[in-house]
Amino acid sequence: AKVFKILKFETCQQKEEVSFESSDPKFSIGPDGSLYAEQDVTNLTEPIQFMVTARDSMGKYIWETTVKLALPALFKRFVLITFPRQHQRSSSNGLRRQKRDWVIPPINVPENSRGPFPQVLVRIQSDQDKEIEIRYSITGAGADQPPNDIYIIDPVTGKMSVTKPLDREERASYHLRAHAVDINGNQMEPPIDLYIYVIDMNDNRPEFKNQVYNGSVAEVSKPGTSVMQVTAFDADDSTTANGLVHYRILSQTPHIPIPNMFTINGATGEISTIASGIDREKVSQYAIIVQATDMEGSLNFGLSNTATALISITDINDNPPDVILFCGFTFRDKDQPHTPNWNAVYRITGGDQMGHFAIRTDEITNDGRVVVVKPIDYERNNAFTLMVVVSNQAHLASGIPSSPSSSAAVAITVLDINEAPVFPSNPKIIRFEEGVPADTTLATFAALDPDRFIQQTIRYSKLTDPANWLKINRTNGRITTTAVLDRESPYMKKNVYEATFLAVDNGSPPATGTGTLQIYLIDVNDNVPVLVPQEALVCERSRHGYPVNITASDLDSEPNAGPYVFELPSYPSSARRNWTISRLNGNYAQLKLRIPYLEAGMYRVPILVSDSGNPPLSNTSVLKVKVCPCDENGDCTVIGAVTVAGLGTGAIITILICIIILLSMVLFFVVWVKRREKERQTKPLLIDPEDDVRDNILKYDEEGGGEEDQDYDLSQLQQPESLDHIMSKPAGVRRVDERPVILESQYPVRPTVPHPGDIGEFIIDGLRAADNDPTAPPYDSLLVFDYEGSGSTAGSVSSLGSSSSGEQDYDYLNDWGPRFKKLADLYGGGGED
Repeated sequence: AKVFKILKFETCQQKEEVSFESSDPKFSIGPDGSLYAEQDVTNLTEPIQFMVTARDSMGKYIWETTVKLALPALFKRFVLITFPRQHQRSSSNGLRRQKRDWVIPPINVPENSRGPFPQVLVRIQSDQDKEIEIRYSITGAGADQPPNDIYIIDPVTGKMSVTKPLDREERASYHLRAHAVDINGNQMEPPIDLYIYVIDMNDNRPEFKNQVYNGSVAEVSKPGTSVMQVTAFDADDSTTANGLVHYRILSQTPHIPIPNMFTINGATGEISTIASGIDREKVSQYAIIVQATDMEGSLNFGLSNTATALISITDINDNPPDVILFCGFTFRDKDQPHTPNWNAVYRITGGDQMGHFAIRTDEITNDGRVVVVKPIDYERNNAFTLMVVVSNQAHLASGIPSSPSSSAAVAITVLDINEAPVFPSNPKIIRFEEGVPADTTLATFAALDPDRFIQQTIRYSKLTDPANWLKINRTNGRITTTAVLDRESPYMKKNVYEATFLAVDNGSPPATGTGTLQIYLIDVNDNVPVLVPQEALVCERSRHGYPVNITASDLDSEPNAGPYVFELPSYPSSARRNWTISRLNGNYAQLKLRIPYLEAGMYRVPILVSDSGNPPLSNTSVLKVKVCPCDENGDCTVIGAVTVAGLGTGAIITILICIIILLSMVLFFVVWVKRREKERQTKPLLIDPEDDVRDNILKYDEEGGGEEDQDYDLSQLQQPESLDHIMSKPAGVRRVDERPVILESQYPVRPTVPHPGDIGEFIIDGLRAADNDPTAPPYDSLLVFDYEGSGSTAGSVSSLGSSSSGEQDYDYLNDWGPRFKKLADLYGGGGED
């Protein structure tokens, strides 16, 4: 039988646990005070009376009451519903107002009814059915609309029935309209609204959203710490006990340190800690089986389902690090590896005031390694004692009765090695005036040996000396010059000359130190100024053209260079007579003609230049000045430029005549080439273009030539294996088919790309050369083109007679067949030559 919730009891002791007892076994009361019918009571016709007692958690009596339960309309066979009458009332303005008598109550139908079907729910009746014959019908979803035919009505009696079991989870209510008409279809009553509600039964279990829930809580958490929440959903009516879910924990795995480390809120599903002692180093995860039960958790009437909650214990820094000294620092920490609670931080707190050491942490093992980060000098410190402290990246959790760090002492012994000699001043800078002569002592560049506890000897040598100006004493490091020091040397860089030297001790193994010597050379006035430019162009008339700007260059630097003084010397006298110099500024002056006209030509003007040194240096430079005729713009004319170059009138005429002759020869050659080309184009071909075989297909694989080819001795066509028998014959005794040993004639060479008109001439020239060639073999002589070896089985080829004189009869070519017709037409009587 289905369980029906009828009513609910409440007591004033809401904060205490209260249990209820019923004196009638057909009814039971849940923990929340809900009264349920344990049996089908729809067939009972009389009211039911029984006692209900309330007790506290200790079983102590609280109160007692008598319950008298009358059967509701739900348990009757059906309810009679009558169409309400309409009363008409008159108003002062003559209008009438209609008012219904009552509102039709809703119809409650329990889900999952077992029938029999159709099951009568209500009866629809019109008060006019006694006077006329009435027909009843219903419309709406569940009747004539989808889902169709769930509800039906007898059109004569008005009994409305349900045709099958209902499911509240599919549809919880229906809205129908009842109609009353006569047999002619005339409406006899206004339609009435019927509201049908499906009463929920506890036919669905709670369903968890997930079968496995994952949560976490930190170790050493206090009781009452929230961990996670699980949620179950019941498809039954949530306004009744059928859909009210209650949660409880069934089991916990493992049972460490106690079996009940967690609790759950029965109404919300929130899981929290209930006991202390959660330690990740002992248990890293708990598995909890959670049960969800409807009917407000009643195990007697409710339906249940389970899910698993996995609670991971997160690590906190509740274990201080421990360090073991063994070839470094071996680290031990019980917290979760590779987290800030486990990662080690090493610090040197004492014994290293100069910062020579540091500790590197291995990211995988968390071990520490002492490394040297600053050079250590054995002569200063030959031993160290380091105080090392190790802690975690994360701070130690509060309330942990342990020190947050560990410490250890490290003893380090320094071993002595042979160190290289050191130059105290490196680089060492000295200053001298340039021009220092050879064998001058510049400085003593000595090195010191850092190994104070070992007596060693230092020897010096030169490493680099670009200009080879210096030498160093091997024992004491004294540096002297081997040449004059010149500041203007290309080996100087910004007035500094740099050389490097080596200092080598006699330790085992020897150590070498390098020192740099920089010599700063002070400039002295040892270079004369030079005139710039050395060539110039001036117009022959002073009123034309422009003056020449001149300056000077000096290898020395200030103040031994500019400003400069420019002067014209007194000798030769023509310099001052024809030219004048005017000063522009300290470094520039202008040269121009003193006289109005100077004949065109090349002039060498001496100019005396002096620098500003103390004492000053002077130099007489020669400026080559080209004087030429100029146009109105002051530019030198072409004739003037030639004149200046030194060519006379006769030379100019000779050059022009040569140019004219060269142009004439080129013109004559072009005319000759054009004429030759024209003659070639107008000269006819040797043969008719149709008979030209150059573009025809020639077959060379014909093997048969006639019966005459069979009468020849094939051995005559074979090349002898040796020529000794020929070369050994006496002079004048030779065969006619042997080639004379004389110089060969030169045959004409055919152009690579011949003109069509040259073919006839080429053939005639070739024939003439062949007839006059004394080395050409005679008729039927041996012609060797390629030696293929002895014993050839090839047949003989035809013999073609040729002669350099007389007429030759070629008519027999016509008898050789169609393959030789072209040859017969060319040489026979068939056509004109």
